Amino acid sequence: MNELALFNDLFDGFGDDGFMMPSFNYKKAFAPKVDVKEEKDAYTMDMDLPGKTDKDINIEFNNNVLTISSESKSEKEEKKEEKAEAKEAPKYLIKERSYSKFSRSFSLPDDVESENISAKVENGVLHITLPRKAIAAPRRIAITAA
Repeated sequence: MNELALFNDLFDGFGDDGFMMPSFNYKKAFAPKVDVKEEKDAYTMDMDLPGKTDKDINIEFNNNVLTISSESKSEKEEKKEEKAEAKEAPKYLIKERSYSKFSRSFSLPDDVESENISAKVENGVLHITLPRKAIAAPRRIAITAA
């Protein structure tokens, strides 16, 4: 592995003449995008969360605010040789770690029926259904004569 490869993202932003300030690359920052639809009976939200399962995702509802969050840590390791001696610390040739965390909050309208909010994850997409309360039909109020 080339030690200078660690700086590739830093210097990718330099201009052709080499005198521009670098634009720092935030590719590793994770903020999932959301599609929100308003339908007659419910609002629906679809969020792409590739590789996440229902155990990786936390959904909370408090004071008309829906918060979706996740935190995960994974390690990937490759070794070419195993050390025979148990006392000696292993020499890693490649060890890559990944950590992702996000939290998104949404203020919901007052017509959401919070007791019946449902969510499911399928093929890396989180689908949330927010049922709407029935709108009271206008009624006529009778006037009595005194």
